[in-house]
Amino acid sequence: MNYLLIAILAGTFFFFVLIMFLASRYKRCASNQILAIFGKVGSGKSVRCYHGGGAFVWPLIQDSAFLDLTPMTISIPLKGALSQQNIRINVPSTFTIAIDTTPESMNNAAVRLLNLLQKDIETMATEIIFGQLRLTVASLTIEDINQDREKFLLAIRNNIEAELRKIGLTLINVNITDITDESGYIESIGKKAASSAINQAKVDVAENTRNGEVGAAMAEKEQRIQIAKYDAEAVKGENSAKADISIYNADLEEKSAEANRRGEVARQNSEAEIQKAKAIAELKRLEAEEIVQKEIDKRKIEISASAEAARIREIANGNADALLAQKNAEAEGIKKILDAKSKGYRELVAASGNQAKDAATLLLVEKLEEIVKLQTEAIKNIKIDKITVWDSGNGEKGSTANFLSGMIKSLPALHDVAEMAGIDLPDYLGKTTAEGEVKKKVPEKIKNKPE
Repeated sequence: MNYLLIAILAGTFFFFVLIMFLASRYKRCASNQILAIFGKVGSGKSVRCYHGGGAFVWPLIQDSAFLDLTPMTISIPLKGALSQQNIRINVPSTFTIAIDTTPESMNNAAVRLLNLLQKDIETMATEIIFGQLRLTVASLTIEDINQDREKFLLAIRNNIEAELRKIGLTLINVNITDITDESGYIESIGKKAASSAINQAKVDVAENTRNGEVGAAMAEKEQRIQIAKYDAEAVKGENSAKADISIYNADLEEKSAEANRRGEVARQNSEAEIQKAKAIAELKRLEAEEIVQKEIDKRKIEISASAEAARIREIANGNADALLAQKNAEAEGIKKILDAKSKGYRELVAASGNQAKDAATLLLVEKLEEIVKLQTEAIKNIKIDKITVWDSGNGEKGSTANFLSGMIKSLPALHDVAEMAGIDLPDYLGKTTAEGEVKKKVPEKIKNKPE
């Protein structure tokens, strides 16, 4: 028992140690890190990288390390870089870089930067940025660099970022503080631009002053000419006005009278038009009211007729469905009755030895009582007040007895009814002779019995 307990404890301890060991081999990757697993990773690769999440690192055949994604800021005090015009300029700038998280860049960083210190990575990136920045400055003129900063920054990014990706880095930001040159070319460009702006402003001021003075002189000249012209025209106008006053007065009186007349006519026409317009408006109002009301009534009738038609259709559909259901039920009942009769007839024919004629005879025999009853009902209410029989008294049969016998024979007998139905009664009921008498078949035993 003690050995068994020891074995159980040992197994439990071994299992616990195994679980702890396996848990220690599962590596979790933070969001600001890259997990690089190297060793035997399969697929012909030397390293497998994960950004975030986690992965299991097999003991003995694999190992792991982390790459930090924290951005790095590098100051680049570039001095004496030759431009396209062979003018040396100073481009002090600051670059912010970090390890890229694209799959290709992570693999490059794991291959080239794994286990390097941050200062070593910054030194490597600084050398790349210095070289590419000089190359970018050499491809541009001073004017492009100084005036179009957007173009300059785009050229820097295109040249530097491609080289940084080769070692797994990416360019986050570029900040250029100030651009100067030792020859003073950039300063001269600024002074030239400022001088040109000042001179152009002076020219603009002088031109505006000249235009103002010339405009004032032209305005004064035009004013004096216009005043003299207006004075002459005023004198001429006064003379002409005096000569035409009388004519104007006469014309005024005539035109005044004509205007009064036309005004009165216009007033009368206007009142007539107003009255006409009022009448037309009233007529249109009445027509509109009538038409609207008629249209409303028409719409009501249409809606009512539509509703009634829908109701009739629904009732008709309901009646049709009910009638159809009733007829279907009746047909189903008749079918069941006919099926039952057919089954009964088949069983009756089978009981009659498959003789259909005997089965029909049996059915008719069952109905004979009802047929006789119907015949009796037909004659029982016949009232015979008096029967007169003239008997010759010659003693021959056929007088009163013959009359009663004939009257009884006038009623169809059982054999006659069977004959009308087209069936033969069994022999034990007898047969009818040609004279209409029933002749029973005498059994052989009775027939041969001695008298």
